[in-house]
Amino acid sequence: MKNNLKRLLVFLTALLLMTASAGAASAAGVFGNPDTDRTVLLIAIIVVALIVLAIFLHFVPMGLWISSLASGVHVSIGSLVGMRIRRIQPQRLVYPLIKANKAGLNLTISQLETHYLAGGNVDRVINALIAAQRANIEMAFEKACAIDLAGRDVFQAVQMSVTPKVIETPVVAAIAKDGIELRAKARVTVRTNIERLVGGAGEETVIARVGEGIVTTVGSAETHKQVLENPDLISRTVLDKGLDAGTAYEILSIDIADVDVGRNVGAQLQMDQAEADRRIAQAKAEERRAMAVAREQEMKASVQEMRAKVVEAEAEVPRAMATALREGKMGVLDYYQMKNTIADTEMRDSIAKAATPQQQEPEPRAKK
Repeated sequence: MKNNLKRLLVFLTALLLMTASAGAASAAGVFGNPDTDRTVLLIAIIVVALIVLAIFLHFVPMGLWISSLASGVHVSIGSLVGMRIRRIQPQRLVYPLIKANKAGLNLTISQLETHYLAGGNVDRVINALIAAQRANIEMAFEKACAIDLAGRDVFQAVQMSVTPKVIETPVVAAIAKDGIELRAKARVTVRTNIERLVGGAGEETVIARVGEGIVTTVGSAETHKQVLENPDLISRTVLDKGLDAGTAYEILSIDIADVDVGRNVGAQLQMDQAEADRRIAQAKAEERRAMAVAREQEMKASVQEMRAKVVEAEAEVPRAMATALREGKMGVLDYYQMKNTIADTEMRDSIAKAATPQQQEPEPRAKK
């Protein structure tokens, strides 16, 4: 737009210079003929008038000004020129002002211009105010502008106040006390709360809170059959909690669209617990078996140690007998008598072994 304006100004300046040159030449009598001089001067005046008229029509949209006058809306030419200078398209403000005036709203062009310069959507605000007026909903212009500048669709909000919206929640899974999983889907009918629209939570918060109510209701039921028999328990619980507090909506009703029975989570948990207990018991049994094997090996080592001590003690007997014979504490007859006693004992042992069949030693068990 800047480039086009510059080109237009350059073109108009060139025309003015050409017209001025022609007027000066005519005034000086360059052409030598008075009639020709008057004709050139007249053409120059017409060209200048056309240039001035073009500049005037560029900055002053006469068609828009005439439309506003015909609609009973007073918009001064100075205001239109000021909009052009401030790079505001006048039709974006004049047409909504005409619409508001026809609807009986007492607004000024200055209010609309202020909201437009703040980055608001003037046409949407006017539509919202007209819809609110027709629905007998009190809404001030400043309130509508604040809602629009907050990033919300104020016209859609007014429509939702008149015609409530149905929000369908995703499938929410919850588990009753008997361990049965239920999958529920709800339809929430909400209406816009104009007073809490600025700063209030949106649809996502409403859906999350309804899901929380479903989980709470199903989880507090003794059996899943109670919820299946009375699905309205969920609706009553959610409505009694006032889950619409702090949101931009007012919950009118909650209808349970579908309830399905899912998995038996309680039985699955018991099975997992039983499997875990079995593994723990198996590990403890394996630990006891390993301890028994270690104890057995310790006992075998202890037996070998005792046998070694017996052999060591038996090796000391001949030495003690020799010492006794040398010192005269034991005679030869005593020695032979002891030998006879030993031989007699060995004979009795051999006879006892021959009379009693030998028991086969059990084969060692193979290691797992």
